[in-house]
Amino acid sequence: MVVPRFEPFRALRYSGVDLDLVLAPPYDVLSDSDRQELSARHPQNVVHVDVPLEADGPRRYDDAGRRLRSWIELGVLVADDADSFTIYRMEFVDAQGRRRRTSGVIGALEVVDEGAGGVLPHERTTPKARTDRLDLTRSTLTNLSPVWGLSLADGLTDLLEQPGEPMGSVSVDGVLHVFERITEPDRVAAISRAVSSHDVVIADGHHRYAISRTFRDEERVNDTGSHGRAETTMTYVGELITDQLSVAAIHRLYSGIDYVALRDTLAAFFELEPAGSVNADVTNEMDRRGSLVLVAPDGTGTWLTPRPDAFADVRDLDGARLEHALAGIAHEVTYQHGVDHVVDIVSNARHGTTAGILIRPVTVAEIRRTADEGLLMPPKSTFFTPKLRTGPVIRPLFDL
Repeated sequence: MVVPRFEPFRALRYSGVDLDLVLAPPYDVLSDSDRQELSARHPQNVVHVDVPLEADGPRRYDDAGRRLRSWIELGVLVADDADSFTIYRMEFVDAQGRRRRTSGVIGALEVVDEGAGGVLPHERTTPKARTDRLDLTRSTLTNLSPVWGLSLADGLTDLLEQPGEPMGSVSVDGVLHVFERITEPDRVAAISRAVSSHDVVIADGHHRYAISRTFRDEERVNDTGSHGRAETTMTYVGELITDQLSVAAIHRLYSGIDYVALRDTLAAFFELEPAGSVNADVTNEMDRRGSLVLVAPDGTGTWLTPRPDAFADVRDLDGARLEHALAGIAHEVTYQHGVDHVVDIVSNARHGTTAGILIRPVTVAEIRRTADEGLLMPPKSTFFTPKLRTGPVIRPLFDL
């Protein structure tokens, strides 16, 4: 069985500054206004490097690399004395009102070839033509934000239970993010062995991991200073168990098909029933009924209850059901988290959107089955929450 290496690394961390001023959400969930607000919050906020506001083009990446190195020279970012793992805990109240506490560990995960095993995708990905993350990695020679991995190793959560050395915390939108450093050799070795003993499933960051593979291949041909460090990439790893995961849905937005044609096509696969005005409270009723919701341009909804015999050979995933039902009709689909956002986009016909469909979250049991059986879910099947902050740990790929 092929299993991935998982190793500690010598991290860069902010020093002498309030973390609340310099950390940021992941780059791929930031709007332009988010970037502007974070940039104005502090001159050394991580977005100045991770998502620079300068005009697109090669210069923005060169400037990001120079800016990062200047922060190191100024002592804004300071390197650990030795290799370490970082425990990352999140405390929050989930959508069902339950108080939750999850724990994962940030380290360097082996970059393996596609299809080689050991590090596995969990859903089909849509192509991304932009080279933004690759250009940024080339210029900064750093891993700025982690891939999110799920370990199939039993007992990883137990290994992370004991507190590490406190490295700060931030509270954002009701979520407490806590960072702790682990340097004790025996504990580091135990964590490394546990993660390296089983497959790791990529939960979030498929594109980042693919970019790491491309960058690794480049560095093998022409080492620009990584000296073998590109063989691994910074990854947050948590155990694939229900207690450690909070999974939300990513809903569907449709264009290239009018609302009536979409509804009529779905009627062959789902029982349709009026659902009234759609708001965020509808998700609880969706779970109770076992239904999806079709969102009309006027903001009203229609319950979509799967017909008993319509999906006999289809996996128990709302995304898979929709792919099956719409396979024979021309349409375009995009993805959106949040019921209110879906209703707003559909009601205002943004980007030519004619309808939306709200789906239910994928269960952790189905995620586990996907991993165990080597299957792939439809694109954008899962939205893991809360989102990790960027900046508490930065991994340099160059000599310090």
